[in-house]
This record gives sequence, structure tokens and C-alpha cells, in this order.
Amino acid sequence: MPAGDAQRTWFPEMVAVVRRDWERSMSMVKLIELRDRLDSMLQSIRSERGILPPVMTCPSCGSTGHAASPKVSVRALILSLARFGIASAEDVRGLEKSWNRYRRQEQLDMYGEEGGRITTCGSGPPLRANVRRERGGT
Repeated sequence: MPAGDAQRTWFPEMVAVVRRDWERSMSMVKLIELRDRLDSMLQSIRSERGILPPVMTCPSCGSTGHAASPKVSVRALILSLARFGIASAEDVRGLEKSWNRYRRQEQLDMYGEEGGRITTCGSGPPLRANVRRERGGT
């Protein structure tokens, strides 16, 4: 594994997809679909190349373990447009404002998914995402 791949989110083949598929007039729904494709690509690339997340050490207890696997957020996709010279800084700023407005209006998380959506985990019962359980007590 080349140095730095453990922290890398944007691989060249992903940037090529953004260059090819992003359009200035793209709707938010299409932008989220592009984000979904890029995130799938990222997970596939990391899996095929055997790239594990970096090892982290807890500053409190000193235990070590792998960090969470990186994911592509909608904002990361938007910022990549300027980072890789695909769109102007002005276009990116406008798109970022539009995304924030749309995200609040539709109650979406940073990945363009509904907050509190019911998901299933393996064969277990459905779990409600983004729901906190109180500890202990009666």
C-alpha cells in the first residue's frame, strides 16, 4: 500500500468520475446520487487494495485500533469541485449554500440520507438511526 493511502479519500479514478459526471445545473438529488456512487467506489477501492483505516491511539486510555473508514459526504464532493479545478470557487460557494438550505429543508444528514431512517442490521430487528438511548436508570 503506498504511503498515505490509509488517509486518502480521493483516488484518481474517483476524481475522473467527478470530472465526467458533475454538471453545473445538477439537481440536489442527482448530486446525492453522485455522492453515493463515489462513496461506493471509495469503499470498493479500499477493499480491493486491502487499504485499512489508519491506526489511532486513544489519548485517554492509550488503547489502539483502526479509525472509522472514510466516507464521501455531499460537502466533501462539493469542495472537491474547487480542489480539483472542476468548478470555480464562486460556483462552489453557491452550491454549498444551496446544499445547506436543501439539507435543512429535507432534514438530511451530511451524506444526503434522512435522519432517523429505519435500517436493518443483519438478521436482527430494525434499528432506528440517530436515536440515543439513555443509560441506566428506570
